[in-house]
Amino acid sequence: MAGIEDIKNAAEKAAGKAKEAVGNVTDNDRLKAEGQTDQAKASAKQGATDVKDAAHGVADSFKNDK
Repeated sequence: MAGIEDIKNAAEKAAGKAKEAVGNVTDNDRLKAEGQTDQAKASAKQGATDVKDAAHGVADSFKNDK
């Protein structure tokens, strides 16, 4: 279910951006760093999901060729 994973990753990235913004406003370096880390994790997860989707697409194309 790539669609669900896409939504989860987008939500995690948005939460990270919000956390970073709060850290910027409050001048809280720890919070800024946590927000940036959350965004990086979400981006990495999204990248993995994209690769998995592409692999499924290739596998499906082989199935359809038979």
